[in-house]
Amino acid sequence: MAYTISVDTGGTFTDVIVSDKSGTMTIGKALTTRERIFLGMREAIQAAAESLNVPFASLLAETKLLIYGTTYATNAIVTKTVAKTAFVTTAGFSDTLLLKEGGKSNPHDFSYDYPDPYIPRRYTFEVEERMTSEGTASVAFSEAQARKVVEQIKQAAFEAVAVCFLWSIANPDHELRFARLLDELLPDVPYTLSHRLIPIVREYRRASATAIDASLKPLMQRHLRGLEKDLHSAGFTGELLISTTAGGCNYAEALIEKPVYTVGSGPAMAPIAGLTFSRLEDLGDNIIVCDTGGTTFDVGLVRDGNLTYTRDTWLGPHFIGDLLAISAVDVRSIGAGGGSIAWIDDGGLMRVGPQSAGADPGPACYGRGGKLPTVSDAAVVLGYFDPDYFLGGRMKLDVEAARRAVKDIADRVGSSLEETAYRILTLAGDFMMRAIRDITINEGFNPRESTIVAGGGAAGLNIMMIAAELGCDRVVLPKVAAALSASGMQHANIVAEETATLVTVSNRFDFDKVNALLAELTSRLETFRRGLGERGTDYTIEYFAEARYLAQVWELETLLPKARFSGPEDVAALVTTFHEVHERVFAVRDEGSAVEVVNWKARLTAKISHSRPAPMSGVSKTEAKPSSSRNCFFGGSAPVKTAVYKPSDIRPGSVIAGPAIVEEPTTTLVIYPGMSARVSDFGNYLLRVG
Repeated sequence: MAYTISVDTGGTFTDVIVSDKSGTMTIGKALTTRERIFLGMREAIQAAAESLNVPFASLLAETKLLIYGTTYATNAIVTKTVAKTAFVTTAGFSDTLLLKEGGKSNPHDFSYDYPDPYIPRRYTFEVEERMTSEGTASVAFSEAQARKVVEQIKQAAFEAVAVCFLWSIANPDHELRFARLLDELLPDVPYTLSHRLIPIVREYRRASATAIDASLKPLMQRHLRGLEKDLHSAGFTGELLISTTAGGCNYAEALIEKPVYTVGSGPAMAPIAGLTFSRLEDLGDNIIVCDTGGTTFDVGLVRDGNLTYTRDTWLGPHFIGDLLAISAVDVRSIGAGGGSIAWIDDGGLMRVGPQSAGADPGPACYGRGGKLPTVSDAAVVLGYFDPDYFLGGRMKLDVEAARRAVKDIADRVGSSLEETAYRILTLAGDFMMRAIRDITINEGFNPRESTIVAGGGAAGLNIMMIAAELGCDRVVLPKVAAALSASGMQHANIVAEETATLVTVSNRFDFDKVNALLAELTSRLETFRRGLGERGTDYTIEYFAEARYLAQVWELETLLPKARFSGPEDVAALVTTFHEVHERVFAVRDEGSAVEVVNWKARLTAKISHSRPAPMSGVSKTEAKPSSSRNCFFGGSAPVKTAVYKPSDIRPGSVIAGPAIVEEPTTTLVIYPGMSARVSDFGNYLLRVG
């Protein structure tokens, strides 16, 4: 049998989905092993193999396609373990990474220090050269001085080089000349040229993306090639693809060249899963995707069946973090997951996150030495987890350790153990709701008219309470919710993008230059597509303008109907579409203003054949019968007798009324009093909060 395996390595767990020709998905889950990713991956695949009753070696040998998503690059950035990188820029612009975009969310808050630049100021080198915005050299490139800079980089033993010259997007000659010196004098040191990676205006954004990409090259090259070696040694002979933050996947060699696209690649797959499951259940194309892992809570949107993209992905707080700047799937992450730590601030208020217990030592209930109270520990205290059935019984939870951890907080706030545990859970839910509102209501998206697709190992703990607060009555918890991002990879395609800057205004539109640029973007993507071989035979190319009203600052992505502007009617169509996008996002349209396009983008999608899950047999029209019950707490001081269901107790069509607990092998669904769930024909849980 031919299998497809998708792997998502998170900060706490490694999730695996194995699908067969019929589209049936099987989950494997294990703790992430950061020192060597393949060890945790192997354990998770082994767990899926055991569920399928297939030997591990046979499963791997019969796998034709493995798609890998990782937080490896993200973790390296957060923990400052990237390569020692030199930043080379135009003389006089050495503070680009230091000054960033100059913003501050709270300008009167002086309680924290000015943020450090992504690459330390002492690792910045200036080269005598200068291009104008028209692409002419106002200062000639000094090869002699550039050679001295390369020699300094060599003597200091830098592991990577980021090159970002002013206006190289108008004329890349000086960046290319510096690259030739690197090839000559430092042939083994990888480098990134800004005009190749991200040819857009705004110097900081281009510099930031270039610096991040270069710093990841040695790390991701070792990681991906090491993973390939481990997989082949274990018997895998199929095709390996890597998920990307562009909302698809690509080959390892392509991502070694542009590793910045692996940052956030796992969470970027969750919206694909959300769209798949919402359509499967016939619940529409406007979707809020909530992915609750052990470390973070990720929120993404699908608008009218399309993923949403942004260039404002900050690694860390807005303005003071580091900006990814590439066009990436818009997924917002906050530090609220099953491993998020509860604590008391200086004012005596309880907080949850953003600090996480991670996988090592993990929450106290894991029994691996953790002492601090987490959301997972609170769930144990409330009776939501069966300590003997966590991860399907493969991991036993330490109830007493969880109670001791939560008691430390309970004693400080003067509440009972159970009341404190419930407050920890609701505080985490409040934090999650703020993240949802930020990406929905604040951007013209109504949660009441949308479907929530919830995933992640901790999603079932409070997703029904969150949906009730948002007023959303269409909620899906997929059967494979515990591996939502990994399940999204099962439906991902190969995606590649090309971008270029050309500023033009609707009332004096430059047809010749725009058409020539779009043709060039198409040519680049066609070259990439031909390199895919058979994978590139079924494909589409979409075109976008990043536009704004004249004299505004930030652009909105606007879909183009075709790849060529034939006359004024095509410009009028672009303007009309932009008005609609602007009104949807900002509730304002200014038809008297001209529309200015700054960047142009082409996105190629090479389709991979995927199996659609088939409906399950044995549909039931009756309430499910629980296999057991236990006492749980739902906010009151007294326990409530709660029905407990195992997968064997329910069938498609079964209705489960709260209070109830559904114990899937890799996730737990809490159905609160007054709420209910129905099992769909595909085995997913359709939740009703009313």
